[in-house]
Amino acid sequence: MLHIFVDADACPVKLEIYRVAGRYGLEVTLVANSRMRVPDEPWITLQVVKEGFDAADDWIVENVHAHDIVVTTDIHLADRCIKKGSRVLGSNGKPFTEDNIGMAVASRDLMSELRSAGEITGGSPPLTKKDRSHFLQQLDNMIQSIRRQP
Repeated sequence: MLHIFVDADACPVKLEIYRVAGRYGLEVTLVANSRMRVPDEPWITLQVVKEGFDAADDWIVENVHAHDIVVTTDIHLADRCIKKGSRVLGSNGKPFTEDNIGMAVASRDLMSELRSAGEITGGSPPLTKKDRSHFLQQLDNMIQSIRRQP
Protein backbone atom coordinates (compact mmCIF):
# COMPACT_ATOMS: atom_id res chain seq x y z
CA MET A 1 0.00 0.00 0.00
CA LEU A 2 1.21 3.48 -0.87
CA HIS A 3 2.84 5.22 2.10
CA ILE A 4 4.15 8.77 2.49
CA PHE A 5 7.42 9.30 4.35
CA VAL A 6 8.31 12.82 5.43
CA ASP A 7 11.79 14.10 6.24
CA ALA A 8 10.07 16.07 8.96
CA ASP A 9 12.63 18.14 10.87
CA ALA A 10 12.42 21.13 8.54
CA CYS A 11 9.42 20.23 6.38
CA PRO A 12 7.20 23.30 5.82
CA VAL A 13 4.32 21.41 4.15
CA LYS A 14 3.24 18.92 6.81
CA LEU A 15 -0.31 20.31 6.98
CA GLU A 16 -0.66 19.95 3.22
CA ILE A 17 0.57 16.34 3.40
CA TYR A 18 -1.96 15.52 6.12
CA ARG A 19 -4.74 17.03 4.04
CA VAL A 20 -3.96 15.04 0.90
CA ALA A 21 -3.14 11.79 2.72
CA GLY A 22 -6.38 12.02 4.71
CA ARG A 23 -8.37 12.45 1.52
CA TYR A 24 -6.82 9.31 0.01
CA GLY A 25 -6.69 7.27 3.21
CA LEU A 26 -2.89 6.94 3.12
CA GLU A 27 -0.49 6.36 5.98
CA VAL A 28 2.07 9.04 6.76
CA THR A 29 5.29 8.54 8.70
CA LEU A 30 7.16 11.64 9.82
CA VAL A 31 10.82 10.93 10.55
CA ALA A 32 12.66 13.37 12.81
CA ASN A 33 15.58 13.70 15.19
CA SER A 34 13.37 15.06 17.96
CA ARG A 35 9.78 14.93 19.14
CA MET A 36 7.23 17.19 17.51
CA ARG A 37 3.50 17.63 17.63
CA VAL A 38 1.55 15.56 15.15
CA PRO A 39 -2.20 15.22 14.72
CA ASP A 40 -3.78 12.47 16.80
CA GLU A 41 -4.76 10.30 13.84
CA PRO A 42 -4.17 6.55 13.56
CA TRP A 43 -2.71 6.95 10.06
CA ILE A 44 -0.02 9.45 11.13
CA THR A 45 3.10 8.14 12.87
CA LEU A 46 6.10 10.00 14.26
CA GLN A 47 9.36 8.07 14.11
CA VAL A 48 12.02 9.71 16.27
CA VAL A 49 15.49 8.51 15.35
CA LYS A 50 18.70 8.70 17.32
CA GLU A 51 20.84 11.78 17.03
CA GLY A 52 23.48 11.60 14.40
CA PHE A 53 24.38 12.65 10.92
CA ASP A 54 21.84 11.29 8.41
CA ALA A 55 20.04 9.13 11.00
CA ALA A 56 16.61 10.23 9.73
CA ASP A 57 17.71 9.78 6.12
CA ASP A 58 19.05 6.30 6.85
CA TRP A 59 15.80 5.29 8.56
CA ILE A 60 13.73 6.48 5.60
CA VAL A 61 15.93 4.66 3.07
CA GLU A 62 15.74 1.45 5.11
CA ASN A 63 11.94 1.58 5.32
CA VAL A 64 10.79 3.05 2.01
CA HIS A 65 9.56 0.76 -0.75
CA ALA A 66 9.04 1.12 -4.46
CA HIS A 67 6.02 3.32 -5.20
CA ASP A 68 6.06 4.99 -1.78
CA ILE A 69 6.40 8.77 -1.71
CA VAL A 70 9.14 10.63 0.16
CA VAL A 71 8.82 14.36 0.84
CA THR A 72 12.19 16.01 1.41
CA THR A 73 14.37 18.95 0.48
CA ASP A 74 17.50 16.82 0.99
CA ILE A 75 18.81 16.07 -2.50
CA HIS A 76 21.10 13.25 -1.37
CA LEU A 77 18.19 11.56 0.42
CA ALA A 78 16.09 12.04 -2.72
CA ASP A 79 18.80 10.32 -4.77
CA ARG A 80 18.96 7.35 -2.40
CA CYS A 81 15.16 6.95 -2.40
CA ILE A 82 14.88 7.16 -6.19
CA LYS A 83 17.41 4.33 -6.42
CA LYS A 84 15.02 2.23 -4.31
CA GLY A 85 12.17 2.94 -6.74
CA SER A 86 10.23 5.40 -4.62
CA ARG A 87 8.86 8.72 -5.80
CA VAL A 88 10.31 11.88 -4.28
CA LEU A 89 8.76 15.32 -4.00
CA GLY A 90 10.45 18.48 -2.75
CA SER A 91 8.52 20.74 -0.39
CA ASN A 92 8.30 23.29 -3.19
CA GLY A 93 6.38 20.77 -5.32
CA LYS A 94 9.30 19.88 -7.57
CA PRO A 95 9.45 16.14 -8.20
CA PHE A 96 12.87 14.53 -8.15
CA THR A 97 13.20 11.88 -10.86
CA GLU A 98 15.85 9.66 -12.41
CA ASP A 99 16.07 12.25 -15.19
CA ASN A 100 16.78 15.28 -12.99
CA ILE A 101 18.40 13.95 -9.82
CA GLY A 102 21.95 13.86 -11.25
CA MET A 103 21.85 17.57 -12.09
CA ALA A 104 20.24 18.35 -8.73
CA VAL A 105 23.02 16.51 -6.85
CA ALA A 106 25.71 18.29 -8.89
CA SER A 107 24.10 21.70 -8.31
CA ARG A 108 23.72 21.04 -4.59
CA ASP A 109 27.37 20.01 -4.29
CA LEU A 110 28.51 23.10 -6.21
CA MET A 111 26.41 25.40 -4.01
CA SER A 112 27.82 23.72 -0.92
CA GLU A 113 31.36 24.39 -2.14
CA LEU A 114 30.50 28.04 -2.88
CA ARG A 115 28.99 28.47 0.59
CA SER A 116 32.12 26.93 2.14
CA ALA A 117 34.22 29.45 0.26
CA GLY A 118 32.04 32.30 1.55
CA GLU A 119 30.62 33.11 -1.87
CA ILE A 120 26.97 32.53 -0.97
CA THR A 121 25.09 33.27 2.22
CA GLY A 122 21.47 32.80 3.19
CA GLY A 123 19.09 30.00 2.47
CA SER A 124 16.00 29.25 0.49
CA PRO A 125 13.21 31.82 0.52
CA PRO A 126 10.06 30.97 2.52
CA LEU A 127 7.30 29.13 0.70
CA THR A 128 4.55 31.26 -0.81
CA LYS A 129 0.87 30.39 -1.18
CA LYS A 130 1.62 29.60 -4.82
CA ASP A 131 4.41 27.18 -3.75
CA ARG A 132 2.04 25.43 -1.34
CA SER A 133 -0.63 25.17 -4.01
CA HIS A 134 1.92 23.73 -6.45
CA PHE A 135 3.01 21.21 -3.81
CA LEU A 136 -0.59 20.09 -3.23
CA GLN A 137 -1.16 19.65 -6.95
CA GLN A 138 2.06 17.69 -7.49
CA LEU A 139 1.45 15.42 -4.48
CA ASP A 140 -2.06 14.68 -5.73
CA ASN A 141 -0.74 13.98 -9.25
CA MET A 142 1.97 11.68 -7.88
CA ILE A 143 -0.51 9.67 -5.81
CA GLN A 144 -2.87 9.27 -8.75
CA SER A 145 0.01 8.24 -11.04
CA ILE A 146 1.12 5.53 -8.61
CA ARG A 147 -2.44 4.27 -8.16
CA ARG A 148 -2.90 3.93 -11.93
CA GLN A 149 0.06 1.57 -12.19
CA PRO A 150 -0.75 -2.15 -12.29
